[in-house]
Amino acid sequence: MYRAIAANKRNTVFIIAIFIVIIAALGYGADLLYGGGQWGIFIGTIIGAGLYTLIQYFAASSQALAISGAREIQKADNPRLYRVVENLSITTGMPMPKVYVINDPAPNAFATGRDPKHAVVAATTGLLDIMDDAELEGVMAHELGHVQNYDIRVSTIVFGLVVAVGFIADILLRLSFFSGGNRNNNNNGGGSNPILIVLSLVSIIVAPILAAVVQAAVSRQREYLADATGAMTTRHPDALASALEKLAAYGRPVRRQNSSMAHMWIADPNKPGVIDRLFSTHPPIAERVARLTKIGRSF
Repeated sequence: MYRAIAANKRNTVFIIAIFIVIIAALGYGADLLYGGGQWGIFIGTIIGAGLYTLIQYFAASSQALAISGAREIQKADNPRLYRVVENLSITTGMPMPKVYVINDPAPNAFATGRDPKHAVVAATTGLLDIMDDAELEGVMAHELGHVQNYDIRVSTIVFGLVVAVGFIADILLRLSFFSGGNRNNNNNGGGSNPILIVLSLVSIIVAPILAAVVQAAVSRQREYLADATGAMTTRHPDALASALEKLAAYGRPVRRQNSSMAHMWIADPNKPGVIDRLFSTHPPIAERVARLTKIGRSF
């Protein structure tokens, strides 16, 4: 497990590098379309995306909480949930995270933040209603596993980068439709080359798809690791397995959610169809349960 945690941290650099390549492709395509190959738009896109991601690094947690409609609670507001998180924090030796509740019948939970000192865990009222105490402890141990493994930092960065890629691609695609013949046709640049124009448009369209694929791949592996971390913390993997089975049986779309933060939840908040499962940010619950059952046999 410790090797997996170390690999998680190394992979963070690789993930960021992939997104930089995607954003660079967007910038290059935009420069060919509108800058005539003079590199101004390309450099501006890279710098703008970098600044935006830096801002998102500090603001993403607040945005995720606002998108989901979460409200912070104290122990008196929900003693059961608060005490579970408090006890797990003591067990793992981590700082007590802020605890939030989301008024939503869809059972789900997520963790966010930059690091363990700035961590947040949130659970829906639907989750609290259907989980017994052991299952709730398993779910919260899973979320604190994300904190312990620094998954929340990666999730926060990915959240910012996915939003940045989608935002840039949307602007460039709209410009490509509405600018018409006003593109730079400088013969010394790429604006007059129809092949380059087509390739540029393709990169603008494909970039958000690639970003979604990277987001999904990152989240799937981290969900497995958080399951294992939670099981090791509670020494009761069967409880988390039971909780996941309930999430599969009673799951429904979260009312207030955004695809850019889908990877943060313990279960997919979108309840995707067959095609959407190709880009699912979560591994199949049956596989997660099977892995937890195997872990349980080793105790």
